[in-house]
Amino acid sequence: MMKQLIFFGFLLVIVSCKKKSTTWNADWAAPLIADTLKLTNLYNDSTLTTSNQTTIDVDLSRTILDIGLSNLLKIPDTTISQIYSPAFSFANIPPGTNFANTIEEHVLDLNDVQLKKIRVSEGTIKVTVYNPLTTKVYYTVQLPGVSKNGSIFEQTYFVDGGSIVQPTTSQEELNLAGYNIDLTGETGMNYNRLQSKVIIKTDENGPAISVTTQHDFKFEGEISGIKIDYAKGYFGSQVFSDTSNLIIPQLNSITGGLLDIPNSNLTFTIENGMKVALKAKLTSAQNTSASNNTIGLNSSNIGSDFYISQAIGNWENLQPALNQIEFNALNSNIEQYLENLGAEHKIGYQLQLNPWGNVSGGADEIFPNSRIKAKVNFQMPLQVGADGLTLRDTFNFDLSQDPTKIHANSGVVTLHATNAFPVSCEPVLYFMDENNFVLHTVIASTQISSSNLGTLNPASGLKEKKSQVEFILPTDLVNDLNKIKYVVVEGRFDTPTPSTGINEIQTIPFGAFLAVKLNVKLNGTIVY
Repeated sequence: MMKQLIFFGFLLVIVSCKKKSTTWNADWAAPLIADTLKLTNLYNDSTLTTSNQTTIDVDLSRTILDIGLSNLLKIPDTTISQIYSPAFSFANIPPGTNFANTIEEHVLDLNDVQLKKIRVSEGTIKVTVYNPLTTKVYYTVQLPGVSKNGSIFEQTYFVDGGSIVQPTTSQEELNLAGYNIDLTGETGMNYNRLQSKVIIKTDENGPAISVTTQHDFKFEGEISGIKIDYAKGYFGSQVFSDTSNLIIPQLNSITGGLLDIPNSNLTFTIENGMKVALKAKLTSAQNTSASNNTIGLNSSNIGSDFYISQAIGNWENLQPALNQIEFNALNSNIEQYLENLGAEHKIGYQLQLNPWGNVSGGADEIFPNSRIKAKVNFQMPLQVGADGLTLRDTFNFDLSQDPTKIHANSGVVTLHATNAFPVSCEPVLYFMDENNFVLHTVIASTQISSSNLGTLNPASGLKEKKSQVEFILPTDLVNDLNKIKYVVVEGRFDTPTPSTGINEIQTIPFGAFLAVKLNVKLNGTIVY
């Protein structure tokens, strides 16, 4: 023990007497990543599906329009009022006398929409009554045609006495949700007519009272926030046009190369769940790739009108009507359109209600579950032919070191891959500064080979190919670690056929995976 203490003491003296730092070279190795990419993790999502556990289908079907009654029809806030002014003066009216019992109609301003019946799902009415008499008065306010569970809307108010100059008021806000409203008026032959009825009675326990032509008995109903979930009538010939954006963000990483896909069809479907005739057309379709190349879908079906019958059935058994437009290799440039690999699709459309006018006599109906939907349907087997297809992604990088202390000099990043995809990849790393200027480029020592060059694994039932890829990190790159702020990972993908080496369409098997292990080995210096 004493000898060891003497040795360490001697070493300490020597080090403390040195004028220069002591350095040691060392090698460090550490695992970075161990992960497996499996398409099976995505089978339940809306893009990749499988039905037979053998092949994979790509399903890019999307709904680009989904509207209901609330999108087509807005009930404006409305104030209805009714004033009773006696035509003659009456003296000494006995207590408990009814002296007004009148119905008035109020027209809703709905432009060319002609409503006969609606059901309110949300909204209120604020009722205010005015009493100009000096004694108490009973007001009974009814809204004929407005009913819930078979009962007509009716409210009674007992209003204190006031004066002609300053009438007394009573006010209450009531919920209209769940009420059915008949808008055909007193005759039952009109539309957009809301009725009100006011009954005025003097206080049964009050004195006899005189009513003159100067007394105005007023009722106001402020109707606001009305939303409806059922309507019957004529909804006009409204035209709706818009452009819908469909984003497939994964395609934004593609920066070059070619992708060949099998001949596939794209279908545009309009689903009409309303008992209203429709006219529709697809006005445009285009997609833009990550390299800003835009391709438009060309076809005689673009810009052509087509018609969709109204739905059939009723509340419980409503059956939507469908109309489809198919784009295929015979009637369009669909293959060129899809192979542009556009991440952003812009699809323009136009819809018109009742293109022939009011041919139903106001018998159109829209139910709570009525929807008009526009869908783009595209489905194909997952078969791809890649020829230099280039994907690129950027990651933040923040690793600094002090050259006067422990620091790295050079290194090697080693990628061990087991590939069950029939796709090869040549990876490249770009190291960039804060201005996105490339400082260093590191090309992999070899490619990740296609599974078609491997052997069958009886356990997985797939062809698998193992590859070892190295990225040499030279000294000048390591010296610039403090400047590097981003790392771009780029992969060039091909689908070579083993016998010819020619890139051809390959079928991606069910269960395909890519298992990777990433290790780093650094040569560094310890400065003491």
